[in-house]
Amino acid sequence: MSTILVVDDDETFRRLLCQTLLCLGHEILAAADGCEALELHRQHTIDLVITDLIMPEKEGLETILELRRLQPNLKIIAMSGGGRILRADYLQFARHLGANRTLAKPFKAQEVIEAVTSLLAEERK
Repeated sequence: MSTILVVDDDETFRRLLCQTLLCLGHEILAAADGCEALELHRQHTIDLVITDLIMPEKEGLETILELRRLQPNLKIIAMSGGGRILRADYLQFARHLGANRTLAKPFKAQEVIEAVTSLLAEERK
């Protein structure tokens, strides 16, 4: 069983994503922003992080940078619905900073399931 940390400031979206991943049999932790995510990362062994990019307190790009510094091999999926610039630009920045995969919101449950399954399979090789 893997431990996945879901980071998103939208509580409804965060809950839905957590429920989807729970159905796969993973242990799920949830955070509303990057500060909370980094605190959970310090307290738990995390196998995969799924983070939104635009959040209050500490945005996803900063969070990715810090997670990469703390745990260089951590699997990270970045997701974004856009913001001040085009979502494709945010997702490209996230890849450049170390996200293994990116998802543009809105996405289908199957897309995140496939990304999670694929990244966790890489981890086991």
